[in-house]
Amino acid sequence: MTHPRNTSRRFLALVAVLALSATACGDDAPTASPGGDTDGGGGSIAEAGYDLSGESFDVGSKEFTESVVLGQITLQALQAAGAEAADKTGLTGSATVREALERDEIDMYWEYTGTGYVNILGNTAEEVPEDLYEAVAKADLEKNDIAWLEPAPMNDTYRIAISSDFAQESGIETMTDAAAFIQDNPDQGAVCAASEFINRDDGLPGLEGAYGFEFTKVVELDLGLIYTQIGGDCPFGEVFSTDGRIVANDLVIIEDDEKFFVDYNAALTMRQETLEANPDLAELFAPISEALTDDVITQLNAAVDVDGETAADVAAEFLKSNGFIA
Repeated sequence: MTHPRNTSRRFLALVAVLALSATACGDDAPTASPGGDTDGGGGSIAEAGYDLSGESFDVGSKEFTESVVLGQITLQALQAAGAEAADKTGLTGSATVREALERDEIDMYWEYTGTGYVNILGNTAEEVPEDLYEAVAKADLEKNDIAWLEPAPMNDTYRIAISSDFAQESGIETMTDAAAFIQDNPDQGAVCAASEFINRDDGLPGLEGAYGFEFTKVVELDLGLIYTQIGGDCPFGEVFSTDGRIVANDLVIIEDDEKFFVDYNAALTMRQETLEANPDLAELFAPISEALTDDVITQLNAAVDVDGETAADVAAEFLKSNGFIA
């Protein structure tokens, strides 16, 4: 059952999360239209003396909400530094946007370490290096002349979620807890999952193997339907860890305490020649990346997917709340 929140409550929660982050300093998600005013200025970007006047960049993204939001953040940060930035966000699929980068059709976009390791570099998810970002950044630079800037702490990966009520009732916090609970309570061991997750080695089969258990029932659904069924037909469900619908449906992410799922930390990627011509880009985006925690990006996604705000407006609020633009 969906637990709706009105826009004013969501906005206050968003501002609170962003303010906290400032002091601490999958491709199946729904499509978002960028829209809105993307002109930003002032703030710490301008005050720090970043001057990209005369420079022009084409900023791309994939088509799902989170990627578009990250693209809009990038556009507005570049504009605040004096650059011209063209909006080419919303390209469909990882392969398309990566090809656009390699062909010089765009200059930068945010990619995920897991996608880089498996889809771009052709590795399997069975043997993942301990420092995945370092391995991906090094290999992609050596093989393809693609630079990865510092990654964000946000990790948009597979997770299993439960309703907040069920979390309180069952005491489940970790996947180890969940495995033990299902073995003791097989009548409450159903999981809702999408076809891809059910059949991927780095999805359901691998998860059950890693934790030594099996869900007692697997209900196959389209990903978009899963979020509203968790706590209903299925006590457990597959989700993406930073999806705004987690907030909207009052769900709780179960901790992957054995660290089975591959990390999908986001990082801004660009051709090495672009970075060499504009070395300040790494320093400009480092604090922005640092502020993009799981909680923050989940709230940003929810503001678009649940509250209907534009990705551009949400990006502007993020940058303003963290003092990057005035």
